[in-house]
Amino acid sequence: MKLHTYWRSSAAYRARIALNLKRIAYEQAPHHLVRGEQRSATYLAVNPQGLVPALETAGEVLGQSLAIIEYLDETHPEPPLLPRTPLARAQVRALALAIACDIHPLGNRRVLVYLRETLAQSEAAVNAWTRHWIETGFAALEAAVRRHTKDGRHCYGAGVTLADVCLVPQMYNARRFECDLTGMPTLVAIDAALRERPEFAAAAPELQPDATA
Repeated sequence: MKLHTYWRSSAAYRARIALNLKRIAYEQAPHHLVRGEQRSATYLAVNPQGLVPALETAGEVLGQSLAIIEYLDETHPEPPLLPRTPLARAQVRALALAIACDIHPLGNRRVLVYLRETLAQSEAAVNAWTRHWIETGFAALEAAVRRHTKDGRHCYGAGVTLADVCLVPQMYNARRFECDLTGMPTLVAIDAALRERPEFAAAAPELQPDATA
């Protein structure tokens, strides 16, 4: 498998975690988003969206991190990232989607570039925008996770799920933008516990071969 990635992309970070959890060997193909490499004709021929991650597998290309992770979960079922029962699966997906659809997109690099360059917002205003949406989303997520965690070390139940795979990269973004996390002790504790696991630790942005200052 070949993963098209960028070291600081939180969506690519999710895919790396899932690949590590499944113990799948893969090749990294980095695309420097700041330099615009994702918009090259060569990469657009692979992924017309011009986004990372994209996964080349079985002669096909998959885009969208959650689609990639669910594909990996179905083709490599151990360890499972989604529960067996329909209700539990839906609950885990809801937690994951709260991050991937409601929080993450509002702090996506291309959104922030548009705010800076097209709408002429200051760096302070852009950072305030990002912090607002992460903190607002995390406040609701904190309440939801408190309902579902059984051990305070995982978002749902007492094992790693898709929700955990999404949480850790978004917590990385929260720290990067200096969000106020004092009201999210459950999320902070779960993130700390998960980052101790080797599969999560190895996927960290700063450890990737294309990591830059």
